[in-house]
Amino acid sequence: MKISLPTAQSSVDVTKLLCIGRNYAKHAAEMKSDVPDEPLVFLKPPSALVRDGGTVVLPAASQDVHHEVELVAVIGTGGKNIPEAEALSHIAGYAVGLDMTARDLQREAKQGGRPWSVAKGFDTFAPLGSIAPASSIADPQDLTIRLTVNGDERQAATTRDMIFPVAELIAYCSRIFTLMPGDLLYTGTPEGVGPVQAGDQLEATVTGVPPLRVTVERAAS
Repeated sequence: MKISLPTAQSSVDVTKLLCIGRNYAKHAAEMKSDVPDEPLVFLKPPSALVRDGGTVVLPAASQDVHHEVELVAVIGTGGKNIPEAEALSHIAGYAVGLDMTARDLQREAKQGGRPWSVAKGFDTFAPLGSIAPASSIADPQDLTIRLTVNGDERQAATTRDMIFPVAELIAYCSRIFTLMPGDLLYTGTPEGVGPVQAGDQLEATVTGVPPLRVTVERAAS
């Protein structure tokens, strides 16, 4: 999928979605998991992306898909081994996103010591809102993040509660992966995750960026 960057004259391909697990202590607690001592990184394929106004499709393989609202940092200037002090200058914009998770499949994977790729990587499992320019966000660690399902608030927190702030995440990821323009960094979800059902209307918001609205449908059998 291609996205348009606020800093570019043309659209760019999304080459990877870098996602951070357990980046809010209260979410780690609700998952009965330890708080990590370094960022917990996993990947989603670009085919998981769906944009504002789209549809999240619940796969036949899962009966327990959960919502996870997140601040997304969009890379504008790529690089390798980016110093933390320079990391925010590599961001072209910010958006709100959802990390949809087949919780039953993730639970089975954890119990078997297997990766989470299947539980996280289904088509439409990475909704992404419209991108606001980075210059419009004075401090990515001072934003309110919320999710409602059918108008009822499910998740509400501040990015101040992140264990690893955005700059540290970019620096860390760039030591492992060469970052490319258009790469998306999903920075972790706060507490309050829960299941969605066919027919649900989800609205995700982060201060200073356009809202994300998606509907949920069950895959045709």
